[in-house]
Amino acid sequence: MEIQKKLRSAGTKSKGITTEVEIAPAGSAGRRIFRPPLSTDLRSKSIVRSVPVRKDDEVQVVRGTYKGREGKVVQVYRRKWVIQVERITQEKVNGSTVNVGINPSKVIIAAKLKLDKDRKALLDRKARDRAADKAKGKFTAAEVAAGEAASLQEID
Repeated sequence: MEIQKKLRSAGTKSKGITTEVEIAPAGSAGRRIFRPPLSTDLRSKSIVRSVPVRKDDEVQVVRGTYKGREGKVVQVYRRKWVIQVERITQEKVNGSTVNVGINPSKVIIAAKLKLDKDRKALLDRKARDRAADKAKGKFTAAEVAAGEAASLQEID
């Protein structure tokens, strides 16, 4: 609703334009949506729960017609909201085969992540942030029971 108001104040009343802006997010927002979760093995190694999917990541389909199939990501097609996986193909009427588009919410990143310097930096930053959050002044049950935690009256 806010988007429509902004666009109307900018001068457009076109329903098509306002609807398109609501439905199709910008590239950075689309990247955030294309974040399938990591498998439990990868999650325990890298601390993060999900990362944006990229070409050459190995994924496993967990829901839908192709459930259980694994393969390498061939293409991330943000415009169609799908990813294409290596061994998941469909035969056309003329005999040629094409990759099938799969919604990224239906897959998990299973075997390996393609790590480059940017992705390593992302994982390091998230690990550092998580460690900082854990040390940020949370009290353990033992500290609360011992009365070491400051009460609200002492703070005021």
